[in-house]
Amino acid sequence: GYIARAIFWAKKAMDDWKAIDPSITFFFVTADTVTKQANDIQDMMTKGIDGLVVFPIDASITSQVEKAHNAGIYTVVMDRGTTRPVYDCYLHNNDLAYATLASETLAKQLGHKGNVVIIEGIPTPINTIRVDADKAVFAKYGMKVLDSQPGNWNAQKAHDVMQNYLQKYQNIDGVITNDDDMMIGAMLAAKEAGRKIKAWMGGGADKRILKIIMDGSDPTVTADVTYPPDQCADTVTVAIQGARGQSFQGFYQKKPPLEVVLAAELVTKANAANYVNPAEP
Repeated sequence: GYIARAIFWAKKAMDDWKAIDPSITFFFVTADTVTKQANDIQDMMTKGIDGLVVFPIDASITSQVEKAHNAGIYTVVMDRGTTRPVYDCYLHNNDLAYATLASETLAKQLGHKGNVVIIEGIPTPINTIRVDADKAVFAKYGMKVLDSQPGNWNAQKAHDVMQNYLQKYQNIDGVITNDDDMMIGAMLAAKEAGRKIKAWMGGGADKRILKIIMDGSDPTVTADVTYPPDQCADTVTVAIQGARGQSFQGFYQKKPPLEVVLAAELVTKANAANYVNPAEP
């Protein structure tokens, strides 16, 4: 899934930097709760780190991130964001464009009509941006959003949410999750129930979905939108350069940008092969 891909890229960046400069010491930990993540940050602070990269579980980690930032540690926040700008750099995808591109593509596949359901991620600032963008697109075309419930960017949770949708609604034309892991879980629920959905839209360019798009094996899945997990590698570089007081190569400012927004790209059968990385899990 996406987290495994993100970890792959974080470790690759650390390995690449160690090859360039063996004097760098990295501490790498993962967490599945905000409490553990907060404790991990505190532990790293006691180790005397110079730079910190945080991929928040959710925005409730903000206070602990702020402590690190206020302690003079060069702090990079990735993806899900914090409730306040308590960082030196925030690197993330263009979530508005990401969700808009996804929902516009789904709407087009459905002929700009019909009933859709949304499976949301974890309640975070980026989730709000995505869901609001989805709803705005569907409202523009007069399409009906039957329901919108959190699947927490988890395949099993999305499967359970989709089961509930299928029991509750008899006429679901399209499903949007803005996340490939959740879409895979939701598709399984529909298959188990023997229900046909006209169009699906996930997000993240998972190679399992790219394969479906490339081989044309499922006409209900024809496109995806990028949400690059290699941003984890980018954050490692930003943290190292920022902690060293360096800006991006070729930039004339003394400090790196406060915010880096990555592009969201539409993936179709015509270009899907360009987004496949065999080394990713």
